[in-house]
Amino acid sequence: MDKELIIRSSHETVDFALLKDGKLIELQKDEDGNKFSVGDVFIAKIRKTVPGLNAAFVNVGYEKDAFLHYHDLGPKLPSLLKFTKRVSTGKLKEYSLKNFPFEKDIEKDGKIADVLKSNQSLLVQVVKEPISTKGPRISSELSIAGRYIVLVPFSNRISISQKIEDRAEKDRLKRLVKSITPQGFGIIVRTVAQGKKVAELDKDLQNALSRWTAMSKKLYKAHHPSKVLGEMNKASSILRDIFNDTFTGITVDDETLFYQIKDYLQEIAPKKESIVKLYQAKIPIFEKFGIERQIKTSFGKTVSMSKGAYLVIEHTEALHVIDVNSGNRSNKSNNQEETALQVNLIAASEIARQLRLRDMGGIIVVDFIDMTNSANRQTLFNHLREEMRDDRAKHKILPPSKFGLIQITRQRTRPEMNIKTREENPNGTNGSEVEAPIGIVNKITQDLERLLQKDYKKLTLNTHPFIAAFLTKGFPSIRSKWFFEHKKWVKVLPRDAYTYLEYHFYDKSGKKIK
Repeated sequence: MDKELIIRSSHETVDFALLKDGKLIELQKDEDGNKFSVGDVFIAKIRKTVPGLNAAFVNVGYEKDAFLHYHDLGPKLPSLLKFTKRVSTGKLKEYSLKNFPFEKDIEKDGKIADVLKSNQSLLVQVVKEPISTKGPRISSELSIAGRYIVLVPFSNRISISQKIEDRAEKDRLKRLVKSITPQGFGIIVRTVAQGKKVAELDKDLQNALSRWTAMSKKLYKAHHPSKVLGEMNKASSILRDIFNDTFTGITVDDETLFYQIKDYLQEIAPKKESIVKLYQAKIPIFEKFGIERQIKTSFGKTVSMSKGAYLVIEHTEALHVIDVNSGNRSNKSNNQEETALQVNLIAASEIARQLRLRDMGGIIVVDFIDMTNSANRQTLFNHLREEMRDDRAKHKILPPSKFGLIQITRQRTRPEMNIKTREENPNGTNGSEVEAPIGIVNKITQDLERLLQKDYKKLTLNTHPFIAAFLTKGFPSIRSKWFFEHKKWVKVLPRDAYTYLEYHFYDKSGKKIK
């Protein structure tokens, strides 16, 4: 399994595309104007408490107040409030927490009005970016993420990632981390720490502590609200969270970003520094690596899959609904149940990819093709869980219901990635739109593969002149690629009378193939 990170930079945005064996599985965008990223820490003021919601609205400088629920306060809130007040007024200049006396924890199921007051200063961290009409979701339980550990101030807990299953390794890491953890801080050991030595863990810890100290220094007479700790640049934060030994290449088209990434890799994985490449060709980087084509075919309402199957993805305010269709798939299976299982397994893999690619969150309901065999339903459930194992967002998958539905909840921390794949209809008026040519060509290619399986000797394709030109112009053209792959030449005839989406195949006798 090879992983590549392709980074495209422009004046206002940086786009990150993660490829797994050449297939796009994750797409993220870093915009200059985004001042409220997950992980940012603000010194803010409580606007008002709302006892009915057991929450407070907090002014963090966004047009809508941030939302802070009682359960996101953290048990050590009184200690945090005391620390913030003393540092802000200059009475405390020692930030290590070594000799800082902790206050009594707040009650687990207490009332917001008992612990927070309007106009009170508070350190908060963004846990969910502003989405739609809502402001940021915040927490006062702070954490500073490093490569191998997460530093938690005002805590004494040491936790090990649940994804590390080896009991001996868990015990080893806990013992090592306990020996280097400073007083007043807790540590969460991340999955990538598996097998690492104490020196590497300690270096990561010291980096996190230096960020805590730098943040604390900014609190003295700080303007309210203001950002006192920002997440590292997007490239470094992505590498911090996803980089591992399976990466075979990181390609970037911006020289400044290129050197930033090399410097960061030199810190976390010196042996992998050579995989970073600066892209300088004239062809746009996303075109070169086939990412633009994958975006066009992956972000529409209808998503095509192998063997003629396809997904229909609908978005509503409350949830996402995904419908699985077998389409015109040629049935080589022995029976309907086996066909349904095969299509469902293909769909499960694509759905896991789509959730990451679009960063879909909240409630997702998937309507798989009905299967009567309980063993097949269990096979599908296990396969979907396995495919989503690499998903970094917290998620939960329920077993198939009697109606064949699978419900998924997935953590939403930033706005969903939504890319427009429809274009103006050249045949239409009044602003009507159709799928982009690449999307249509994808469907034509699938129909062609289905027909070639049935051993048609000669095939002629009639289609709209724009699509015909798209298929036949350039070298190698799409039609040429069909020939190299299937060793059969397809005649393409433009038809002026056809609508943009219309196309038909004909056999050697000129009879339309349905």
